[in-house]
Amino acid sequence: MEAKGLYIHIPFCVQKCRYCDFTSYVASGNEIDRYLDSLEKELEMYKLNEEEISTIFIGGGTPTILSTIQLDRLFKMIKDRVNLQKLEEYTIEANPGTLSIEKLKVIKSGGVNRLSIGLQAVQDKHLLFMGRIHNLKQFEESFYNARKIGFDNINIDVIFAFDNQTVADWKETIDYVAEMKAEHISAYSLIIEEGTDFFDMYEKGELKDVPEEKYLEMYRYTVDKLNNYGFYQYEISNFCNVGYECKHNIKYWNCEEYFGVGVAASGYINNERYTNVKTLKAYAEATTANVFPIEFKEVLDFKEHFNEKIMLGLRMNSGINLSLIDKINNQELEKCIIKSIDNYQKKGYIEKCKDGTIKLTQSGREISNSIIIDLML
Repeated sequence: MEAKGLYIHIPFCVQKCRYCDFTSYVASGNEIDRYLDSLEKELEMYKLNEEEISTIFIGGGTPTILSTIQLDRLFKMIKDRVNLQKLEEYTIEANPGTLSIEKLKVIKSGGVNRLSIGLQAVQDKHLLFMGRIHNLKQFEESFYNARKIGFDNINIDVIFAFDNQTVADWKETIDYVAEMKAEHISAYSLIIEEGTDFFDMYEKGELKDVPEEKYLEMYRYTVDKLNNYGFYQYEISNFCNVGYECKHNIKYWNCEEYFGVGVAASGYINNERYTNVKTLKAYAEATTANVFPIEFKEVLDFKEHFNEKIMLGLRMNSGINLSLIDKINNQELEKCIIKSIDNYQKKGYIEKCKDGTIKLTQSGREISNSIIIDLML
């Protein structure tokens, strides 16, 4: 049986960040307890003890907004349904300002072996601008407390290329996280998503695009700086010490199977992609009726599967196998894609490897979106 991943969505925050388009709500009253009731019912429907789960990722929202009692309950419902001894990786997202020593102890005792902490920037003015609830000092307290509790696999999230952030600001941020000696760093460029405060500001002209030259200077500095500190870039936005790649996210990028439970969670099982309902009310109603709370599902045809392999696989340094292109049942399309690959190789954007794979070069990663779109069916 192929090992699968399990994603659990906790859709609650103290306040919503201004750039975030994930499904999340400001928690109030007993909503979290009622949500955990629904979550347990959905987990039970999947009969996960019949499956071999190798990775778990608890994301949000802000999972660490849960109280110690609620966290303990969440970990128990997982432990009752998953063999923790078989897990390769067990991650929870955490935000400074919600991560006390007591919570860290509960998280550790619950079996979690990897923390993903959202820093985003080292300048407090930028944290305030983004709607974060913490400052740099609180991040440092959270990070060092996690080390004291015994966490030896920590990721730090940071964001670059947003309006009002200077190149010097970003260099200060990336220098700082490099010195922290975390095992993993995720450095994402800001994408202004519809439905966010930043999108509304952008529409009104209050937020500007970052010039491409500035973005490239920031990105190149990130790659060079982290490489000098011994970080291995295994995906366009992700860097780690060798052996500390995020195994759960690699399942996504390799188009492997995973369950998604919780409001708005997505899963991919038996070549079928599904997405859960997006409101707490609809989620509670479905699980109370012992019905899967799925809002949308589709079976991927060859074209969709191929495009996902291209879109996700080329983000990784390991690339994709050329045998994927051989499966295209259209000689003209196959010739066209091979010609595009050859052209990108001549320009130094794609590397062909002896093992039959192709991957983006460093200069290719800088224009990855245009290459990926060009190679999709």
